[in-house]
Amino acid sequence: MPLTAETWPIAAALLPFPATTRTGQSVQDADPDVWRATLQEVKDAGFRDVDLTDGYLRVGDLDDARLRDLQDTAQDVGIGTPAISLIRRSVIDARHGDDNLAYSHRALDAAAALGANTVSVGLHQALTEAQKEQLWFWTVEGYKDPDDADVRKTATARLRELGDHAASLGILLSLEMYEDTYLGTGDSAVQLVTDIDRPNVGLNPDIGNLVRLHRPIESWQELLVKTLPYANYWHVKNYLRDEHRATNSYFAAPAPLETGVISYREAVAVAIENGYQGAFCCEHYGGDGLSVSATNERFLRERLLPKTETYDLGTSRVTQPSREAHS
Repeated sequence: MPLTAETWPIAAALLPFPATTRTGQSVQDADPDVWRATLQEVKDAGFRDVDLTDGYLRVGDLDDARLRDLQDTAQDVGIGTPAISLIRRSVIDARHGDDNLAYSHRALDAAAALGANTVSVGLHQALTEAQKEQLWFWTVEGYKDPDDADVRKTATARLRELGDHAASLGILLSLEMYEDTYLGTGDSAVQLVTDIDRPNVGLNPDIGNLVRLHRPIESWQELLVKTLPYANYWHVKNYLRDEHRATNSYFAAPAPLETGVISYREAVAVAIENGYQGAFCCEHYGGDGLSVSATNERFLRERLLPKTETYDLGTSRVTQPSREAHS
């Protein structure tokens, strides 16, 4: 169906919602009424869609009956579930890579059962103890993918395996950019998705993950020019950033889309010029993350997306902008 500014899927991430309720109950094992309350809060904030971020609820670990409960609950609330994001589930984690790969396959099956057409995965791993002690975890360096051709080959093979499974279900697989992984620079991310070489596998150009680092970074403009031709899903968030390179001083803090260092007016224009047709997912860390995300949703829909043109996804749910012009 054709996309317009009014119908473009813009989902809320569930990052502001913890995996444990105020009473200490696990959301994973909770009654569907707990899920209903969260989804209703997202709907009341103005969102029509939600990204079932697995830091809140691991849909890949729900049995068939619980998946039906979740689907029924979302339908009752009247909120769509176009995407699922798997967080810190690297398939090349030295200790948990095999388990993460199996979990990712289960999450793809769950996405199909829920009617989601996109699953976002990444290579970032669990926060270190030092990161957990910080106000903002990104101010301390964490895990780094090794400069090892064999490990990178394993990452390519396992992500291709997930891509093939996703394609059999009519689902897009999106690779989230994240610092110090094989998806941590524009060139490395493009090389990885090119090596995987599957039409339903693209990039999630979450450059907010890179802009917030307290160190020198690639310019956000260069990152987007390199990666947007391969984008099929997009976590959008923004940060204030200040630099004083003479003293090696860097600062970053979360900000709404329209006030941070990334110009999303320019970024979305470049994306559409490159044929972007994926959903957006609004993320925000700190404070009232849902309200800031809702402000970001309105900013995208009212000011950035075209009001008259339409973008046809075609009959297939698996679509990808042409790469021939960018190879």
